[in-house]
Amino acid sequence: MQNRDDLKSMAARLRADVLEMIYEVKDGHLGPAYSIAEIVTALYFGGILKVDPENPYSNSRDRFILSKGHACTILYAALARRGFFPVEELMSFRKIDSRLQGHPYMGKPPGNDATTGSLGNGLATAVGIAKGLQLQGSDARVYAVIGDGEINEGIIWESMLMAHHMALANLCVFLDNNKWQSGGSIGQIAGMDKIKEKVESFGWKLISINGHDFKEIFTALEGATSHKDGPTLILAETIKGKGLDFSENDNSWHKRVPTDEQYKSGMAQLAKEYA
Repeated sequence: MQNRDDLKSMAARLRADVLEMIYEVKDGHLGPAYSIAEIVTALYFGGILKVDPENPYSNSRDRFILSKGHACTILYAALARRGFFPVEELMSFRKIDSRLQGHPYMGKPPGNDATTGSLGNGLATAVGIAKGLQLQGSDARVYAVIGDGEINEGIIWESMLMAHHMALANLCVFLDNNKWQSGGSIGQIAGMDKIKEKVESFGWKLISINGHDFKEIFTALEGATSHKDGPTLILAETIKGKGLDFSENDNSWHKRVPTDEQYKSGMAQLAKEYA
């Protein structure tokens, strides 16, 4: 699925799935999931990730690591819509004995490549997988998504240092720069600034984009694939809670359950985009 209108429709469908899941179980992280909806859609439905729902553990597959694991609802929605497991199973999110846990668990469901949730560790995992594929001479690539709040963690920068040192050209990382984390704005919590300069000082190729613009996402991915000297970080400027008029750029939606009225309003807004 490469048509931009189709991709926009799928992003809205995934957002609707997320809203339904959180409303059903009365728990979950809507804001962090919505800010990466276009990125996840581009990877899974834009012809980027080489994956096969019929053979989810093929060693030749590309890997996707959601390091900001609390946003897992958007990953589960994408995997279900891609055919890795029944869409109906999405409503089991966070319930007892469900495969869809509150943070990703490797292999549950099929297609999920890493256990994440302890912030920063997902990038370290991605670096290790990329190195393993490099040693095997594999053409497979590793894609990861990290959060801007997550870059407060020291393991992020240790991982970036090693990825450059090992010249992991098969590694592409999206930094979801929505400028919020659970406790407040990025500026309030740690004052992280000059991200571009910091990343480039670690030897990575950096590409800045609007993380909700499919054209810019695909152009950046082409640039990452053509870069053969080391890893690439795509700095995606995003809006937390993007997609609903009541959640955009409102950090209370980091982890919040919609009311009945908000659920109905949100589903109606999104249905206009995927109908």
